[in-house]
Amino acid sequence: METRAAEAYEYPLLIKSILQSPIGDYPSREVVYRGERRFTYAQFRERVARLASALVGLGIKAGDTVAVMDWDSNRYLECYFAVPMIGAVLHTINIRLSPEQLTYTIDHADDSLIFVNAEFLPLVEAIRSRLDKVKQYVLMTDTDAAPGTTIRFAGEYEDLLSHAKPMREFPDFDENTRATTFYTTGTTGLPKGVYFSHRQLVLHTLATTASLASTSEGRNFSRDDVYMPLTPMYHVHAWGLPYVATMLGMKQVYPGKYIPAKLLELIGKEKVTVSHCVPTILMMLLRDPGSASVDFKGWKIVIGGSALPKALCLEAMARGIDIRSGYGMSETSPVIALSHLAPELYAADDEIQAEHRTRSGYPIALVQARVVDPQGREQPWDNHSAGELVLRSPWLTQGYLKDQPNSDKLWAGGWLHTQDVAIRDSSGAIKITDRLKDVIKVGGEWLSSLELEDLFLTHPAVAEAAVIGRADEKWGEIPLVVIVLRPGKSASAEDLQTHLAGFIDRGIMPRYAKETQVAFAPAIPKTSVGKIDKLALRSTFA
Repeated sequence: METRAAEAYEYPLLIKSILQSPIGDYPSREVVYRGERRFTYAQFRERVARLASALVGLGIKAGDTVAVMDWDSNRYLECYFAVPMIGAVLHTINIRLSPEQLTYTIDHADDSLIFVNAEFLPLVEAIRSRLDKVKQYVLMTDTDAAPGTTIRFAGEYEDLLSHAKPMREFPDFDENTRATTFYTTGTTGLPKGVYFSHRQLVLHTLATTASLASTSEGRNFSRDDVYMPLTPMYHVHAWGLPYVATMLGMKQVYPGKYIPAKLLELIGKEKVTVSHCVPTILMMLLRDPGSASVDFKGWKIVIGGSALPKALCLEAMARGIDIRSGYGMSETSPVIALSHLAPELYAADDEIQAEHRTRSGYPIALVQARVVDPQGREQPWDNHSAGELVLRSPWLTQGYLKDQPNSDKLWAGGWLHTQDVAIRDSSGAIKITDRLKDVIKVGGEWLSSLELEDLFLTHPAVAEAAVIGRADEKWGEIPLVVIVLRPGKSASAEDLQTHLAGFIDRGIMPRYAKETQVAFAPAIPKTSVGKIDKLALRSTFA
């Protein structure tokens, strides 16, 4: 019969545990902001403790939601830890949302305090009258200049930290406590809130670390790497890699706003060796004139958000970059799969390597993945039998915040439905080939085809409109709208693009919607039940 000591410690999986090892093992490792501010890990740990104490002093308690509007910074990383470590919930606000969507998400998340970078004050000013639940604002700024605003702040970030006494002990609580919330807008309708517990984030960190650190021939991620994210920290915890980098004790570099010249400067000056981004960011850097003087050899980069084009992969490899694809989504925290090469493939030519590097990848540790037909039957691993990718792992969001119907749909049958169409080869590697929903992905950002169709239908000359995705070298995918004009009416492609630009200027559609192309047709094909047949449209136009 098993026995248990009366005083045995059960060790809840809490975010605070990620901090423990690197602080003790590598107290002098640095967290760098824009190459201008440097903090050792020991200083970083103290700043987290001061921030936690400052939040408690502002009245933040367990269960409250604290939001952040900032560029990638050491401050953001400190919030990644301090907010959930006191039992509060961190809401990473997507600063690219329209004012209407921002208002909705801040209200829906029940934000009570917002850390706001001075650059975003005009945006907050414009919606503040509708933010009834927000009780306090804290200013984040990189200058000493007083901002021009009517917002009354509870304090300025650095000033609050300087006056706060570091919290020496962080509480234990249920590891299933919600730690983070953010919003995905990949479908029509209002943004959906996804949320993750301490346990989920710790397990995601451990599994991602193990998978990244297990690749062959020394090309793995290690504590001696220098990490710089090129995925915004408001987007799915910057793919969870800041937690990985902190747990490993890596030097970390946070670039602020993504400006090509600054990013290239930091890659060279700080000797960055590990990053992750969508394809358009990498393309932007490689094709910037300043990149000619940058030595990229040894830079390890994971590409996600949209498919890695083979041409871009080859271009990166020619510059000495060790590039690979990854797969995930907001609902999966997000890393689910990573591509990697078998040892013998490192000796293969670039074309063969690129075929493997551009696959969506293999499921990482603790992930169950299936490709299933509409009846839920698993498809064979034959590299051509397609179906929906469905998932199980211990860190998938358990639902959408305050949205039972869509939560039930997400988890129908006990598997998380990705809405992505995939195939698997005989080794189990996953390749995403399409998506069930008709959402267009432009440079890693989602764009709803139905929303675009509705906007084009408001033009007086348009009778019908259907939007599909078209492959594009720069963006990965761009929208193509197929238009049927009203009898007796006329409009050019330029007229319709100007019409769309009006919605973009008003913030109803994101700026990358301007990449939409226009085509005309005498009729739009329909299915037997009268729905637009987008499969037929793709065969004709895409």
